[in-house]
Amino acid sequence: MTTPLISYDPSNGEPLGSVTSTAIAALPSHISAAQIAQKQWVKRPLQERVDIVTQAFAQAEPHQNSLAQLLSREMGKDIRRATGEVMGAIYTGEAISAAAAEALKPRQLGHNASIQYQALGVAAVISPWNYPLAMACNLLVPALIAGNAVIFKPSEETPLIAQAFIAHINEVLPNNLLQIVFGGAKLGQAIVDSPMALIAFTGSKAAGIDIMQRSAQSLKRLVMELGGNDPMIVMHDANLDAAASFAVASSVENAGQMCTSTERIYVDKRVAKQFEEKVTHIAARYRVGPWDKMGVNIGPLINIKQHQKVMTHLIDAKQKGARFLLGSTEQQAPYIQPTVIADITPDMLIEQDETFGPVIAMASFTDINQAIERANDSEFGLGAVVFGSQGASDVANQLEAGMVAINSGVGAGGDAPWIGAKQSGYGFHGSADGHRQFAQARLLTSR
Repeated sequence: MTTPLISYDPSNGEPLGSVTSTAIAALPSHISAAQIAQKQWVKRPLQERVDIVTQAFAQAEPHQNSLAQLLSREMGKDIRRATGEVMGAIYTGEAISAAAAEALKPRQLGHNASIQYQALGVAAVISPWNYPLAMACNLLVPALIAGNAVIFKPSEETPLIAQAFIAHINEVLPNNLLQIVFGGAKLGQAIVDSPMALIAFTGSKAAGIDIMQRSAQSLKRLVMELGGNDPMIVMHDANLDAAASFAVASSVENAGQMCTSTERIYVDKRVAKQFEEKVTHIAARYRVGPWDKMGVNIGPLINIKQHQKVMTHLIDAKQKGARFLLGSTEQQAPYIQPTVIADITPDMLIEQDETFGPVIAMASFTDINQAIERANDSEFGLGAVVFGSQGASDVANQLEAGMVAINSGVGAGGDAPWIGAKQSGYGFHGSADGHRQFAQARLLTSR
């Protein structure tokens, strides 16, 4: 028996619409249909698969305005950011298809050997709510180009935008090659327990651990991004205007609900007061509200649970001595005003864990080695940033993260890899090496 999965507007809690939940008992039929479709799909030449996927994603282009509005309403981000995400997802179909195809071409090794890349079979893509199209498409496209069929489970928080986008793509793709299923954690666990060749997942560390445990018995391939707690170091010779602008923008982007949000900032004591003033001045200019209100650049948090988590972190920081320069510990759901706090300490939740809210949290240091030690004192290692001049490269080289940047945000754009170190990831996507994780490498020799 199936039930409706209702999607709610995070700004007011009103229902936006619903999809039909996928019964766990129906999974085997979905997988069987995917297996049949995959056997035909993999027979197509690599370039033909690229052409079909590119054409499929292009089907969404005439609908980008309506898709952006739906994304804004369902996830809560403002229309400008939602439009950018939709356009980026559409472009992914062409750009990543071409890059993945290049990565998956046979590679010659000397005169009598080559490395070939073969399809794995049926892949599962399980994506998050904060970037419901961008994160999903970064995994869907290389999986399809490699010759796999895909079972796609979007977050139960954002099923409507996923359904609408995939419906356009499936106007072109062969039947059952890309199937979308709807449900929560129990459905996700059932998918992982099913005979999938690959699980491509973006989400929490806890869910990632559960996926690894469930995948161990059959040794499933895994590509997982598991969140972060990204640090930023501001050296005494940094361009403070640039550093402050980045600190605020990175901390509050998408209402702070971004895996590479700057979560904790360590500032040289010699410039800390000046930096705090600049950050507070910039943060105060941000406006909070629903997606369709003019001038808004911080939307609602996705749900009450996330709002409560942010408030718990703020209250804990206040009780342990943090100074509040902007914002307070009394904020009504679903919004969090841009909040600036100083003097965070290692025993605070806000330093230990990912807050995922529009909070700029700072501490000062007198010794750069102390700053590096605190920056690295985390189980996570997705991104890290240092702003400075002399010695900035040396500091960056000591930061324990998969993506490190000097005087800029992490990630190079284009087909750069998206890599997490430590417990922020297992495998990665993007770049030639990332695309190859969606295929089986095979060594072929001859005489």
